[in-house]
Amino acid sequence: MEKMSRVTTALSGSALTGRTMHCHLDAPANAISVCRDAAQVVVAGRSIFKIYAIEEEQFVEKLNLRVGRKPSLNLSCADVVWHQMDENLLATAATNGVVVTWNLGRPSRNKQDQLFTEHKRTVNKVCFHPTEAHVLLSGSQDGFMKCFDLRRKDSVSTFSGQSESVRDVQFSIRDYFTFASTFENGNVQLWDIRRPDRCERMFTAHNGPVFCCDWHPEDRGWLATGGRDKMVKVWDMTTHRAKEMHCVQTIASVARVKWRPECRHHLATCSMMVDHNIYVWDVRRPFVPAAMFEEHRDVTTGIAWRHPHDPSFLLSGSKDSTLCQHLFRDASQPVERANPEGLCYGLFGDLAFAAKESLVAAESGRKPYTGDRRHPIFFKRKLDPAEPFSGLASSALSVFETESGGGSMSWFVDTAERYALAGRPLADLCDHNAKVARELGRNQVAQTWTMLRIIYCSPGLVSSANLNHSVGKGSSCGLPLMNSFNLKDMGPGLGSETRLDRSKGDTRSDTALLDSSATLLTTEDNEETEGSDVPADYLLGDAEGEEDELYPLDTEHVHPEEPEYVLPQEAFPLRHEIVDTPSGPEHLQDKADSPHVSGNEADTASLAPVDSSSSLLSVSHALYDSRLPPDFFSVLVRDMLHFYAEQGDVQMAVSVLIVLGERVRKDIDEQTQEHWYTSYIDLLQRFCLWNVSNEVVKLSTSRAVSCLNQASTTLHVNCSHCKRPMSSRGWVCDRCHRCASMCAVCHHVVKGLFVWCQGCSHGGHLQHIMKWLEGSSHCPAGCGHLCEYS
Repeated sequence: MEKMSRVTTALSGSALTGRTMHCHLDAPANAISVCRDAAQVVVAGRSIFKIYAIEEEQFVEKLNLRVGRKPSLNLSCADVVWHQMDENLLATAATNGVVVTWNLGRPSRNKQDQLFTEHKRTVNKVCFHPTEAHVLLSGSQDGFMKCFDLRRKDSVSTFSGQSESVRDVQFSIRDYFTFASTFENGNVQLWDIRRPDRCERMFTAHNGPVFCCDWHPEDRGWLATGGRDKMVKVWDMTTHRAKEMHCVQTIASVARVKWRPECRHHLATCSMMVDHNIYVWDVRRPFVPAAMFEEHRDVTTGIAWRHPHDPSFLLSGSKDSTLCQHLFRDASQPVERANPEGLCYGLFGDLAFAAKESLVAAESGRKPYTGDRRHPIFFKRKLDPAEPFSGLASSALSVFETESGGGSMSWFVDTAERYALAGRPLADLCDHNAKVARELGRNQVAQTWTMLRIIYCSPGLVSSANLNHSVGKGSSCGLPLMNSFNLKDMGPGLGSETRLDRSKGDTRSDTALLDSSATLLTTEDNEETEGSDVPADYLLGDAEGEEDELYPLDTEHVHPEEPEYVLPQEAFPLRHEIVDTPSGPEHLQDKADSPHVSGNEADTASLAPVDSSSSLLSVSHALYDSRLPPDFFSVLVRDMLHFYAEQGDVQMAVSVLIVLGERVRKDIDEQTQEHWYTSYIDLLQRFCLWNVSNEVVKLSTSRAVSCLNQASTTLHVNCSHCKRPMSSRGWVCDRCHRCASMCAVCHHVVKGLFVWCQGCSHGGHLQHIMKWLEGSSHCPAGCGHLCEYS
């Protein structure tokens, strides 16, 4: 120890002096207890049972109660208690189910007095009555509590908690006949020692086993409980129903809880595992401990305040085989190391910022909160000078709210509920989600879904050889017509030439085609030849029309005053001169013999269209011979997901991860995916979107997330008749052979949805119970319990 303090406390004529000190034990300790005059402490464990004197500078061993040549299980102690009225009387709880009393006044070396062997399993706790010298209470793993009169050889009363295990029993300091018991099923029961047939009160205190409890030494009705759910709760037992007054959240399961003497709101706790420290809490400030003792290097198993009227000295035993005396003045105070600044976003975009008062007071232009939500909120809690930690509460809180209507998160809820993440082809999922985003005004997100569809769901390869077959009605290739226009809509400049010579058809493909871009001449007369191998006439045009749109032609109403247009030889000057050669009879004869030329075309010397008003010029640009593979865009998609996540739209990032699956999963590390999933699931649960949250967990590509809905799925229930735990073999109780799922209202077996009260275990059909509780708050089974449905 770097710094040691020495304290002297005057207590009714005597003085307690000492410092922070420790001594090494022969074996790990399970429990400790202090005698009435605070001068000695007893340490008990599986392999140790000794009494130490507490001197000013050190612990001194006074007596070893493990005597005998052969080791006995009666000496393997799970708990020990020193009587507060008789300094010679001790009681221990053995791991073999035996309760042993010890009389230190016996002259013999063996101080063992009586053995009670009525428990069948390990005894977890023993407790003396605070004012009755001969009354001893025990709680066992077998689910029973027994009250012993030390003047008799057998127990005088047996109390059944209707549970698997009793973890703690404590007599009330103020009520002579009352004691509290805690159970592994999370319940706390209050009993009257005069009525062993049933408990006076029972309520569920924790979500999981309740390991300890302690009555307040000053306030009559205050009961502190600690459980495996890492919480310490303070209950007011003076009301008709147990009322939770305070709740302290710790970092590990709570094994022991003890109220601090002379300090109404202080209590000490130690953990069952993981955490080795001892904490002293002010229940009014449940988030930061008032003091912390860090001397132990293993789990602390027992704590006790040295004197019931001295708040300065705390004794503890641990599995590290040490016994310590802690001086409260030497304890570290975590609040001194706490960061006085904090920043947090609210669910609807509000920003809360806490900082030191000196920093906040120095800023100008800040307005106090007066109810006008358009301005930043600033408020500081008024401190009560009587509070022991008033000087430590040095942070002022500022809350900045978003503009009215600007912080609405309705789009998030609507998107989460309407998005489709699975069950359809990828193209349909992308189209559906793009439509949802577009309807909600999120155009960038909609465009992203559309681009993902193009990248991963575009059509197959289209070669240039098949471009000619993709034009016209009924085309099956799916190549869109990029440009199309009617000939009669063309300007008069295109009619300067009257003839189109086809004699150069063999060489035109080399000279007129540029980069596989061509124009196709289609008429109503050659619709039946679409998709055939007839070579088409190509022209290069510069007009553009709507995609996939062919204008209808009216051949019956042709205006005579309109000029008769003919196709020009070229749409624009070529890079080199093309010499027109008149068509000879040989060429016409060869063309007439061609199998691809119709008879009308063979008899015609020119290639002027028969009816120019019914001609349609369609321009179609060819696609590339091959498209880029989806893997080419992997880096782009990955950066896009990181962009949305950094912008705070983790919903988009997770939705794309689920929809694309293995296509994109390999490009993002597992830790990043897990972080996105947990953030999105947390948001969904904060908006109470439980079904969507479960669907995201189910469809998750992260192994750590997909198992979240597989934990804590077991439901343990008790029989509503005999109160015994139900087995996993069915709904018929093994003990009373009655069906547990009987409706308390209609007395029929419930097939389907079953609702029951956690307090009395009775229940039935949901509609029957709801209708019953509308007119009465008492249990319909007649047990007298006040049931509540919310």
